[in-house]
Amino acid sequence: MLDGLRGFAKSWPGKILGAFLLVGVAGFGINNVIADLGSNTVARVGDQEITSREFMRAYQSQANRLAQQLGRVPSVAEAEAMGLPTYVLLNLSQGKAINVLSNQLGLGVSEDKLGQMLRTDPSFQGTLGNFDPSIFKQVLQASGWTEAEYFETRGNEAKREQLVGALFSDKALPGVAQNLINDYAGTKRTIDYITLTDANIDTPAEPTEEELTAYVTEHQAEYRTVETRKVQMIDLSLASLAATKTIDDAAIAAEYERIKDTLTRPEKRTIEQVVLNADQQAAFEAGLAEGKDYATLVSEAGLTATSIGTLTRAQITDTALANAAFGLQQGGATLIDGVAGKRAVHVSAIEPEGRPTLEEAKADIVTSLSTAEARNEINNVLDQIEELRAAFRPLPEIAERFGLNVYDADVTASGNQLSILTNLSADDRTKVRQAIFKATAGQLTPSIPLTGNAHVFFDLKEVAPARDQTLDEVRDQVTAALKTERTNNALLAKSADIVKQLEGGAKLADVALSLNLFPQISTPFSRFGADDGSIDNVVAQAVFNGGPDSKGSVVSSTGDFIVFEVVDSAAPTDPMQTAAAQSLQTDAQNGVYGDFVGAVRDDAGLKINQQALTQLLTLNFGQ
Repeated sequence: MLDGLRGFAKSWPGKILGAFLLVGVAGFGINNVIADLGSNTVARVGDQEITSREFMRAYQSQANRLAQQLGRVPSVAEAEAMGLPTYVLLNLSQGKAINVLSNQLGLGVSEDKLGQMLRTDPSFQGTLGNFDPSIFKQVLQASGWTEAEYFETRGNEAKREQLVGALFSDKALPGVAQNLINDYAGTKRTIDYITLTDANIDTPAEPTEEELTAYVTEHQAEYRTVETRKVQMIDLSLASLAATKTIDDAAIAAEYERIKDTLTRPEKRTIEQVVLNADQQAAFEAGLAEGKDYATLVSEAGLTATSIGTLTRAQITDTALANAAFGLQQGGATLIDGVAGKRAVHVSAIEPEGRPTLEEAKADIVTSLSTAEARNEINNVLDQIEELRAAFRPLPEIAERFGLNVYDADVTASGNQLSILTNLSADDRTKVRQAIFKATAGQLTPSIPLTGNAHVFFDLKEVAPARDQTLDEVRDQVTAALKTERTNNALLAKSADIVKQLEGGAKLADVALSLNLFPQISTPFSRFGADDGSIDNVVAQAVFNGGPDSKGSVVSSTGDFIVFEVVDSAAPTDPMQTAAAQSLQTDAQNGVYGDFVGAVRDDAGLKINQQALTQLLTLNFGQ
């Protein structure tokens, strides 16, 4: 039995199950609490320490990625719920485990190798593609690294590459496994099917008052309000104060005369390009030498030009493209190097450099002058508002005095309603929301300082706590929900009855005719659905859950009730595509490598200083 379990653990299903178990562990966290680690050590694998700096650097990087998805930085509690600290620790501990083994095997990295790695690191290269010491220092400083930490990290990376390359570079997925996976993913099935609607069942009875009441009671969690806080706010910022300023035409004209010599409208060029293979490149070069125009050459090559846009030189991040485009005459073309081969670059139009007129520059001048006035006054206005707030003057009166807008909002925990404060950034919006939910109704609240010398003042007028809604409040929604539930149950029962008839020998066409329906035949599709989207992955999975001649029913991802029978099942005749095979080879190598690293880490021993970890997260990110 133990041998069978070991064999299953080494199989692909076993590895998949292991992955789910790992995710489960990550979700609940690692509970090792080790008292013998230093306060600056978050964890240790063998003799390799994961320091506070290392952990925070990796944690911040992952938190920033999450912030891009969530639109805000996750709190410590949210990060823990998503398993972020554990994920970071597991990743760092893998590297440390390989360091332990590398040191035990006596692997090393020469100074020449480290120097080569430094010189070829694109992060530290200047405009000419050479190593730039000043950029090196700037990047390290911005990342919070010391030179010693950088070289130690790159040295460990090089040792790990030696070890991994020696042990796993030739590990390949067996051909039998490739064939099995190809059969699994490449088999195609075709079905006849019908789609049931409420026209195919008896209309459910109207729910009674007692049934509605019972439904609300059973589903009360779905019928609750959320806590809502009614607030009144004013926004004091350079932008809001500048909006109260009126700049007369004489001042605008005078400012234009003062700065017009410094105003320029940069040259713009309309650019397009095509990527060429070797044959097309030769044809283009010959055509350009003969004086053929770009459009003719593109047409003869059977290509379609890609528009880059009408851009200034500064807007083009590709240096080679910028140099080429701004070195051409209007209508000219040239060939330059590209990632996938030569590129033919063409400039179809040129907007010359010039000076904007007074009318064109007016909006920018008004913004500049009004912002300058606001910058001179904002601290004085802030002091006056604070004094008026201390005197318990109402916000509308204060806003009217300084020409500011008053904003009323019913704010929930999401804070989405604060979007009415258009000058607030996402981080500032979070700060305002937190202040609102910490406030007490009726009490004077302090101003909320924000970035850019801005402040938000608010009064909490009313708090509506979360509560259960009554039947009268949600009668229409509950009635519709109960009718939908009954309709769906009837459709499910009808689907099951039809499947039973099909399994008993009935023809789908005859059953469909009795329901005034016409069977449809699908295009061949895989376990992941049809390429044209006519069969989604939910229906495809239900079809493949049965045999090659199965009958069944399923509710699609769009809510359609489908009854089907398989009419054809075809195994793939072509071998697996090269890209897919290479991807599987990589996955196989990663799987073996992951098992190996896990074993090394377990052998060395992973110790976690839970107290230091908690304090570190709380100190840097709060609760």
